[in-house]
Amino acid sequence: MSSLFRHWSAKLRARLAPDTQQSAEVQDSLVRSLYASPASLMIGAVAGGALSYVVAHHAQRVEISAIAALIFLVALSRSVSAVYFQRELAHQDGPTRPIWGLAYELGAWGYAALLGLLAFATLTLTEDASLHILSVCLVAAYSGGIAGRNAGRVHIAIGQTCFALLPTTLGLCIAGGLGYWVLATMLFLMIFAMAEITRTTHRIVVEALQGKYEKSQLATKFERLARFDSLTGVENRMAMQMRLRDLFDRRRSDQDAMAVFWMDLDRFKEINDSLGHIIGDQLLCSVAARLSHAVDDRGYVARFGGDEFILICPGADSAVAEQIAADIMAEFVHDFDVSGYHLTVTASMGIAVAPDDGRGSEELLQHADMALYKAKHDGRNRHARFSWSMKERQNRTYELEMGLRTAMANGELLLHYQPIFDTVTGKIAICEALMRWDHPVMGRISPAEFIPIAESSSLIESITAWALEQACRDAMHWEDHVRVAVNISPALIKSDGLPRAVIAALLGSGLKARRLELEVTESIFLEDSGRTSLILSELQRIGLRLALDDFGTGYSSLGYLRDYAFDTLKVDQSFMRGVGESGRDRAIAQSVAYLAHSLDVETVAEGIETEEQLRYAREMGFSNVQGFVLSKPMTADDLLEMMGKMKRERSDVVTLMKDRRRA
Repeated sequence: MSSLFRHWSAKLRARLAPDTQQSAEVQDSLVRSLYASPASLMIGAVAGGALSYVVAHHAQRVEISAIAALIFLVALSRSVSAVYFQRELAHQDGPTRPIWGLAYELGAWGYAALLGLLAFATLTLTEDASLHILSVCLVAAYSGGIAGRNAGRVHIAIGQTCFALLPTTLGLCIAGGLGYWVLATMLFLMIFAMAEITRTTHRIVVEALQGKYEKSQLATKFERLARFDSLTGVENRMAMQMRLRDLFDRRRSDQDAMAVFWMDLDRFKEINDSLGHIIGDQLLCSVAARLSHAVDDRGYVARFGGDEFILICPGADSAVAEQIAADIMAEFVHDFDVSGYHLTVTASMGIAVAPDDGRGSEELLQHADMALYKAKHDGRNRHARFSWSMKERQNRTYELEMGLRTAMANGELLLHYQPIFDTVTGKIAICEALMRWDHPVMGRISPAEFIPIAESSSLIESITAWALEQACRDAMHWEDHVRVAVNISPALIKSDGLPRAVIAALLGSGLKARRLELEVTESIFLEDSGRTSLILSELQRIGLRLALDDFGTGYSSLGYLRDYAFDTLKVDQSFMRGVGESGRDRAIAQSVAYLAHSLDVETVAEGIETEEQLRYAREMGFSNVQGFVLSKPMTADDLLEMMGKMKRERSDVVTLMKDRRRA
């Protein structure tokens, strides 16, 4: 019997339900709409039960009384189920179980059939016209409300209409009479009218629900796009910042611990450039998966951007943070298998732990970033914990950068010159220009401190242009055979500013190109793609001299001598420092001097601090010498005074040294 009912029910649905593709969410919403208003079911139950009782009371027929009792029981059970559904199940997540749709369907059809049966029994078993009118009105009113109340399920509404009106129509026909026949006809036609109204209402409801669902899906999609990284699937930068702020806001105490890890991959750009972005993207996905595995349920993983990841671990103190960091670094011990490539990848990471390292979300992130910089500066493939000394250094760096931006305009930058002496004549051959900065508050700032800041803040180009102009102007006051040497930063070669600055300095001062010597270090060639060679060759073509500074400290010094036509080699002071005690140092220095002589290249022995070192430099055959024992760096005015004295007295560096000893 049950299977037969389901069969006919399915056929009725297929016949009457509109041909509309409905998503599971929309279908679930339609089921929920059936139970949406328990009050309307209760009002219908009270009205139907009361009128049925009146009809049964006046009819005094057992059959009618039994039907009325069933109507009351079914109405009561439907009301109770609607209240239960609304209170207990409607607010639960997930789709509604199919049993609730079937239960409503059986209850609705049973209730409608009982009302139709009541009207049929009343019309055929009693002669009271008032009871006839009452029972027919009950059925008609109920059928009129079905179209709106149960439009969520067309087959239920049409089934109710048929179950209620067909028995009533038949009862009217049996009762006979013109009025009854007319009323029977109207009720029969009402079935089709209500069916059409139900279908129309259903279509409108479905379209509204479908539109709402599509908007909800679109909103969900946009929310996911807004909160999750589209490549790796972990949270993105915005979501991470929101989560971190929320976690700080929800902390019960300012003393509650929380760790933030800022990690990036070492030399990821090399993998991306050599193997392609597709391999790079797949690697990032694998890294995100391993990070999620390492953190597990101890925190959250987010991609900050590029190859940088942020990890937030609520409740993690210093000890726990160290353990988590160890677990994360252990994930990089094993290679990553990406599209057939076995990639050995390392990572650097900075750690900041609240409240010791910061009491706000932005401050903690900033400090984790500082710790990451420290880890990379210390050699990569490690993690570092934030310390407040890092903050002090950053503040000083910031102050120096801001000061550098106005230093030239305020006349705080100046050039000192250290003479370089010819070992044969003892005369000044070259003067090396050395940058000095007298800060109005912090005093004299070492070039070793402010030059890297100028390079990283893109100020080096303007500072070098000023230095070239000033050095060339000062050199115009010297004897014609004395050259001026200016150090060139590796960062400057990457821009187009060096050739323009050199030409502008020469034209502006009138200095001959052969008197300007550019000093470069081996680091300038590390990322040479041909551009460096082209720029330096063009500058040499107009007559400039090229000097290789700190020769011997790099790995490829001899290779540079083969590839570039240097005019001068400046031997690093570390070799000259030990020539008196170390035979190896003497042998190396002697070899460099001999090699330079064979290549017809001048040499400068740097860092001469004792007379013994000066003697060795001369004996080895160095062209020039430079060091504190000869002369310290001095202002342009002091240099002019020294040059004038040497010219007047026809003295050389040996005389100067003797005068200094007597003084």
